[in-house]
Amino acid sequence: MDAALKTMIDNMPEKTGKTLTDWKQLLGAKQFSKHSEAVNFLKREHGVTHGYANTIVALSKDTGTSPDDLVANQYKGKEALLPIYEKIHSIVRKLGPDVTITPKKTSVSFIRKKQFALITPATKTRADLGLKLVGEPLTNRLENSGPFGTMCTHRVRLEDVTQVDEELIGWLKLAYEKAT
Repeated sequence: MDAALKTMIDNMPEKTGKTLTDWKQLLGAKQFSKHSEAVNFLKREHGVTHGYANTIVALSKDTGTSPDDLVANQYKGKEALLPIYEKIHSIVRKLGPDVTITPKKTSVSFIRKKQFALITPATKTRADLGLKLVGEPLTNRLENSGPFGTMCTHRVRLEDVTQVDEELIGWLKLAYEKAT
């Protein structure tokens, strides 16, 4: 298990008032058709921050699949893209102690107080990095969010690990800084 996720789960009772098991039981008694409905319920009805709510909901759907298994399944048949994910994961972990990394079925979210980035293997030859960079202009490389919709404001298409360069790292840092 990712160290940041383990820390978040360990801190959950202090930060949210309940253990992950308690939250799973509470959500298990409800019927939500969408991930976002459950997240909004926890935020609205229980005052849980977005990062914790998102993690609780993602882990409540857990059917015994570990975060590492979720990532492995995303990149099955797309193994050539795994170095891109691993490099971005490594960079994000170093941005600050308040980063939460939450693997889901099709993507991995990077969260501070709010989600600031996510990565998904979009095709067999391309990973898409979504960034929340409100107010930043579009460029040839820093595109409109595309399929990410409102989850992100921008997207960067990545086909090779060498594209995770200083410019991209700068955008990750900026997105992290804006996620307060």
